[in-house]
Amino acid sequence: MENIKFRLWYNKNQRSGILFLIFLIVVFQGIYFFVDFSSNENKGIKPNELAVFQKRIDSLKKIKTKSLKTKIFPFNPNYITDFKGFQLGMSVEEINRLHKYRKQNKWINSISDFQRVTGVSDSLLNKISLYFKFPNWVKQQNKVKKLNAVNASKKEVYSQKVTTTDINKATFEDFKTIKGVGDAFSKRIINYRNRLQGFTYDYQLYEIWNIDKTVVKKILEKFKIVEKPTIKKINVNTAAFKEVLKNPYIDYSLCKKIFNYRDEVAELQNISELKNIEGFPLDKYDRIILYLEAK
Repeated sequence: MENIKFRLWYNKNQRSGILFLIFLIVVFQGIYFFVDFSSNENKGIKPNELAVFQKRIDSLKKIKTKSLKTKIFPFNPNYITDFKGFQLGMSVEEINRLHKYRKQNKWINSISDFQRVTGVSDSLLNKISLYFKFPNWVKQQNKVKKLNAVNASKKEVYSQKVTTTDINKATFEDFKTIKGVGDAFSKRIINYRNRLQGFTYDYQLYEIWNIDKTVVKKILEKFKIVEKPTIKKINVNTAAFKEVLKNPYIDYSLCKKIFNYRDEVAELQNISELKNIEGFPLDKYDRIILYLEAK
């Protein structure tokens, strides 16, 4: 009987303990979900204080970056290695050109030589050429070259004296004083001038075979048509076919048209009648009539 009572008492107390335990679990869960355990310590930091702190960090980063940059010391560009070239900002092709040039036992003796051989850009050359260091004998050699260039320039200026500024009287040697005019062109200018019986217009110089426009401009800067030439004209009404064909601006086809027109009208009353000929080159009229007249 006592055992039965004890069991009943034990079971009752056991259920009460379980219920109490369940109660505690529910209470703790409520506290966990509904109570804010976050600290309020960070709430005291102001935004402007964070900005100042971040600025200090950024400045420290910049100082660190500058300290990591490679310092460039003066060097001889003839001995640039692959690694050195990469440090300077050169491309693989530019470094290879330098090495290929040096393998031929050739030397870089100036900044211009370096750019010519490697093909580096002007911007990169301006940055790295400040550190180029050539041997003293190279510097002395460059000074001598500059001095010789100056003397040659003075000599050239002296030799460029001409006997006349009249283009119709200039000699073979006079024309050669123009840069770009050698023996061949000087002779060609004089031959064409003789064919024209003298230059009447400046633009006739452009008619010289294979002459460059810049050369013509240089010629006209030094020589002018002081006096127009006296050209012997022929009468288009009485001239023979071959005589008219000698006109430097008349080819066989145009000469034939002129004679056909002359036969048609019997006689030209005025040289301006040439403009009535079908297919007549009006752009050459002012030059053609330098050699023709109608009487």
